[in-house]
Amino acid sequence: MNPAFASLSLAHLRTLDHLLQLKNLSHAAERLGVSQSALSRQLAHLREAFDDPLLVRQGRGYVLSEYAEALVEPLRQVLEELHALRQPAVFDPARCERRFCLAASDYVAEHMLPLLVAALEHEAPGVSLEYRTWQAGQYALLASGEIDLATTLFDESPPNLHGRLLGEDRAVCLIRHDHPLAAHSALSQADYLAHKHVRISGGGDKDSFIDRHLRAQGLQRRVSLEVPFFSATVKVIANSQAVATVPEHIARQLCRLHDLAWRPLGFIDHSQRYWVVWHQRLQASAEHRWLRNRVFELWRQSQFGVQGGHAGLP
Repeated sequence: MNPAFASLSLAHLRTLDHLLQLKNLSHAAERLGVSQSALSRQLAHLREAFDDPLLVRQGRGYVLSEYAEALVEPLRQVLEELHALRQPAVFDPARCERRFCLAASDYVAEHMLPLLVAALEHEAPGVSLEYRTWQAGQYALLASGEIDLATTLFDESPPNLHGRLLGEDRAVCLIRHDHPLAAHSALSQADYLAHKHVRISGGGDKDSFIDRHLRAQGLQRRVSLEVPFFSATVKVIANSQAVATVPEHIARQLCRLHDLAWRPLGFIDHSQRYWVVWHQRLQASAEHRWLRNRVFELWRQSQFGVQGGHAGLP
């Protein structure tokens, strides 16, 4: 056996998990509470142990090697099983009687919540749910226990949160099917700024990266309406010249269901990461672990996530 592999500890495996999930050394170092130089040394050790580069430099970021891609799910399962060793009692969903509060967007409520409710009715009939619309930055509600589990997106993880990466996506512009911008293959910054915008606040921080990009140039877009719901946005977009910035997988699904179109943003390149997140106080809860794993599994199996190798929750 490779001596470097034989020397791997649980801490090494957790570090590897963060690196594979985030594909960013500075983000992983912040999440793990170590310096970037220390993390670089750990990555070198992991590369030696697995005899593989694992993370491959591409431009200013990293992509996973083919071997690392194959490690993602098995590694996650190993870590979950090791964590479960600390739970002496066998958890039986059929005997669970607990009320959970889940927060996400109305898009998740429409497309995924029925799948979750059906699964609970079959597997855990004693479990009940409260569903709330998640707003960007409501992490204090996770800490207080008012919300048990949330699906959202962020670039930097808030403190004392645990999460599981659901996927990555890009932001696109959602428009009515006969909008003047539909004639473009991709939108320029001038095209984007020429129209009024509807901003969706529910489900996480979808578009502040665009506002930061514009502010750096002394520019801003005209946000004529801000609502927490995708459903309201669809109706406004379908009956006006306004535009909305949404994740691509949601845009694709909405365009299948409604008379809408979407176009990529040609002036900015930004990946969005989707997470299911919970507070540290629930990390060791067998009941909560079962619920969050069920949410993850159902979304990955559903037809409403990102296609073509991505999967996500807004």
